[in-house]
Amino acid sequence: METINITKARADLYSLLLETSESHEPIHITRKKTNAILLAEDDWRSIQETLYISAIPGMRESIIEGLDTSIQETEELDW
Repeated sequence: METINITKARADLYSLLLETSESHEPIHITRKKTNAILLAEDDWRSIQETLYISAIPGMRESIIEGLDTSIQETEELDW
């Protein structure tokens, strides 16, 4: 993860937005008292979706079970 200070981030904001959007790599922005992470919107939405799905009781286990199920087994199920 690239780390830059707030002064450089302000000066290069447009290019940083393009960079993180194309590379999908977060950028760590530092300041004396606080720090932040710049993420592409698609990556932020993916993180939010993962957190939401992970919060559903039993969903993690269901996904793992699904990964261990062959396509043939799935087709044999009577939905």
